[in-house]
Amino acid sequence: MATTIAVPAPAPQRDLEDPLAHLPCSTILAYKKGQAVYNQDQPSNNLYLVIAGKVKVCRLAEDGRQVVVDIYQPDEFFGESAFLNLSRRSEIAVALEPTKVMTWSTNDIEDILMRRPKLAIALMQLLVQRSMDFGHRIESFSVDNIARRLARTLIRFSERLGTLSEDGSVQMIPFTHELLSQYVGTSREIVTHYMNQFRRQGYLRYSRKGIMLYRDAMKDWLRQAA
Repeated sequence: MATTIAVPAPAPQRDLEDPLAHLPCSTILAYKKGQAVYNQDQPSNNLYLVIAGKVKVCRLAEDGRQVVVDIYQPDEFFGESAFLNLSRRSEIAVALEPTKVMTWSTNDIEDILMRRPKLAIALMQLLVQRSMDFGHRIESFSVDNIARRLARTLIRFSERLGTLSEDGSVQMIPFTHELLSQYVGTSREIVTHYMNQFRRQGYLRYSRKGIMLYRDAMKDWLRQAA
C-alpha cells in the first residue's frame, strides 16, 4: 500500500536571506548544450550561479550509470560541495541548454564572509533547504513505487522549472525519458511506459517541444492512489 508523504510548505521567502544580495558580480562563463561545467575528479574550489539556461548535476554510480542530483535554473547556486575543501569533485555538472554561469572561488567567498556575515546565514539557509528537499526525495524512494516517484518528480520540476498557462497546465522543457529515469532511479523504458500511461489518462502531454503537465490533476491522482 502506498504511503502518503507529508511535505511541509517551504518557509516564506521574506524570512530567508538572499545570497545574491551579498555577493558581488564575478566571472561569467558560457557553455553550449551538453558541455560540462565541471567533471568528476576535477578540482573542487568554485561555487556557481546560473545566470541563463539550466544545469544538470549528477553523480556516477558504481556501474557507470548517472544519478541526477538536481537541475538548476537562473538565480540558483550549484557546486556547493566546494565548501568541504575536497581535493576533487564527486559529481558532474552539464549544461542542458545554452547556459551562462557566474563563479566565485571558495577563497573569494571566505573573504566576502568576513565582511558580510549575513552571506553566511543566506548560504546556510540555502543548504538547509536543499537538505530538507533531499530528505523528502529519500522518503519517496523508501515508500513510493516508480509511478508515484515519477509523478512527484514531474510535479516538483513543474513547480521549480515550469511556466503556468492560463488553463492551469504547466509547460516545461522537453526533459528526456533518460534524464527522468536518472532522477527517479529506474530505466528509461519504465519511465516511457508510465509517461505513456499518464498521457493516456490525461495528466500530461509531451513531445520534442516540451512537456505539458496538468499539475492539479496529477496531485489528485497522488492523493487518490495513497
